[in-house]
Amino acid sequence: MQPKQAPFDIFTIGHSNVPVEKMVALLRQHGIRTLVDVRSVPYAQYATQFNREMLHHTLDEAGIEYLFAGDYLGGRPKDRTCYVKVAAPKGNDGETERVDYAEVAKRPWYQKGLARLVEIARQRRTAIVCSEEDPSRCHRHNLITQSLLAIDATVWHIRGTGDLERARSKAEEQLEKSRQPYQLNLF
Repeated sequence: MQPKQAPFDIFTIGHSNVPVEKMVALLRQHGIRTLVDVRSVPYAQYATQFNREMLHHTLDEAGIEYLFAGDYLGGRPKDRTCYVKVAAPKGNDGETERVDYAEVAKRPWYQKGLARLVEIARQRRTAIVCSEEDPSRCHRHNLITQSLLAIDATVWHIRGTGDLERARSKAEEQLEKSRQPYQLNLF
């Protein structure tokens, strides 16, 4: 049995469509030295300042290391066995597909990518980046953060305001939800 390693901190950020300078300022505010890009497709039609090459160049000029990890930590894996069919949203007929994060977490390529991320985060202050500002709507919280919490990492979401939000496990989120008072419909 291997000894348990000491806990560590890691950060997440979603670029949204803000100016790249704002994101760089947020990274600096929190002392981030390495940004790991976990977007499967590191290009944004409406936020081209975050396209892979442009972001890499901007961060390099800011003295922040850029690493791309979307091939193994991205939210839209190439492995089709990681998708499940679900009913289409209301108003649409048929089925659609969604990523099954539990299946992704089992894959050797994901586990290897996660191990590499942990190695980097233990060496220097690191954040992962995806496009969605709200972490609850992004795989960086629903997949990667949950994996990190399971190995005793402390995960901090850097919000657009600059505030830090401590990540919680899905079990903690459910418990918190169950404690909220239930309000009956008045009509």
